[in-house]
Amino acid sequence: MNIQPIFTNDTIVFGLLMLVLGLVFYTASSTNAFWKKFYKYIPALLLAYMLPGTLTTLGIIAPEWTSINTSGEVVEHQSQIYYIASRYMLPAALVLLTLSIDLKAIFNLGPKALIMFLTGTLGVIIGGPLAILCVSIFSPETVGGVGPDAVWRGLATLAGSWIGGGANQAAMLEIYGYNTSNYAGFVIVDIVVANIWMAILLLGIGKSDKIDIWLKADNSAIETLKERVSSYADKISRNPTLTDYMIILGIAFSVVGLSHYGANTISAFLKSNFSIVQDKSSALSSFGSSFFWMITIATATGIALSFTKLKQYEGAGASKIGSVFIYILVASIGMKMDLTKITENPGLIIIGLIWMTIHVLLLIIVAKLIRAPYFFLAVGSKANIGGAASAPVVAAAFHPSLATVGVLLAVFGYVVGTYGAMFCAELMKIAAGG
Repeated sequence: MNIQPIFTNDTIVFGLLMLVLGLVFYTASSTNAFWKKFYKYIPALLLAYMLPGTLTTLGIIAPEWTSINTSGEVVEHQSQIYYIASRYMLPAALVLLTLSIDLKAIFNLGPKALIMFLTGTLGVIIGGPLAILCVSIFSPETVGGVGPDAVWRGLATLAGSWIGGGANQAAMLEIYGYNTSNYAGFVIVDIVVANIWMAILLLGIGKSDKIDIWLKADNSAIETLKERVSSYADKISRNPTLTDYMIILGIAFSVVGLSHYGANTISAFLKSNFSIVQDKSSALSSFGSSFFWMITIATATGIALSFTKLKQYEGAGASKIGSVFIYILVASIGMKMDLTKITENPGLIIIGLIWMTIHVLLLIIVAKLIRAPYFFLAVGSKANIGGAASAPVVAAAFHPSLATVGVLLAVFGYVVGTYGAMFCAELMKIAAGG
């Protein structure tokens, strides 16, 4: 039974979550020596997850709680913040993040860039089940669990995050229904393991010339890439106006409405006509989820709109607004955590490290075989593992004009993230024994 928190009004709770996010971003961008040193070791994304969880752990807010009314009856209450964030802001974010995708530009990066990106995706897909098999040899209880507590369901959210990003992670949490009260441990694995690899990648940038020599890679394509991306960025960038913001929000939420309508219609049709979709033990059961169809329609519509003139609104900050929605979603997931459960299963960290090692080794092997430059290896990996939050950072570390490359590949990760993660989740389910 959850004790009633100090604040139960969702308006107040939402205000606290936004205050937390505001403070995180304010301090993360501060030039103060203390904060610069602090965020050198503690990523802002970790705080965006953990601070709301801390508020919940301390009893200040809660995702759900019980109270006793005047008649002595127990009344259950539930905050609607996560529901609103996942049903309204998530599809809106998907639209705005995919609105900027330029499939032609991605293919123009050359086959090696796409090969390394897809290699990173494959590394995540096969790494999950292989990690489960490895850990099950010496610690089967670490990869066990049944129903909503099954570890593979929690790891499915990692697959979503490591192929796509926060939006895909939230989608996997919803589709596979992992017990959110135990979710904190998987967030820790996500942040810790991903940032260890991030640090290694950044260290490698300083020695990229030597690495390219070892890979026997040709860097001429990178120079051409710099000029192409710089020209594209200059072309679409502009100072946004109120009209721009209103149109961007109009695009996003009109598609949200369309997504909900289409999702309810398709889900109802499939459940009524296909019994296998109603079977929750079936690999096809996710196709009966209206949530799945909602994010599918939102993503597909965003891609379709990217072929129209509406794509130009990326220059007015469409993806930035989408990122705002993602961080609100992140905070709403954070408030569902019970932080006391973080240390209950340290074996999860081992799973994450093995998983990431498989991803990295596959990237190195393929890069060596096709003689891909270290730039493609690094950005291809972070477009999967870090998504739109860190892929541009890694790309810009090579050259500021290349940041857009990271964005383009990361957005492509959003497109394939949910589907790749679902495939990985089904493999992990088999590896874990169902």
